Amino acid sequence: MPATMPQCSYSELMGSEVLAFDPATETITMRFVVPDCFVTGRGGVQGGLVAGFLDEVMGRAHVEATSGAEAPLNLEIAMTLLKLIPPGPIMGKGRVIRRGKRAIFLEGELFDEAGATLMARATSTAIPTPVPPQI
Repeated sequence: MPATMPQCSYSELMGSEVLAFDPATETITMRFVVPDCFVTGRGGVQGGLVAGFLDEVMGRAHVEATSGAEAPLNLEIAMTLLKLIPPGPIMGKGRVIRRGKRAIFLEGELFDEAGATLMARATSTAIPTPVPPQI
């Protein structure tokens, strides 16, 4: 019999918190708390998990920009890791670069807790999709 995985929200696991959203620039500022278990033997967050933080901050920018009516379905994400991301608090900025009916272009960045050191950045091309009704 397969082991049962504990159920929790990915946002809870990432320690996600929306700090601010600027509707004029469609930019969101978020805080994350990186758990120790995300860190590899090199001392930084595993790369695929870094992509998850960037995806979250970019996607939330679009969700907020559409007042929760749409969420992005990624076609492509390009990511650049500039520095090892340690466990603990980090800051994220996400923004909608351009939004059309068939495609949206997003950008995201991760910074140290003070917001001074850029550690990773990403861009995404996505399809705007309606958010399904809550069950």
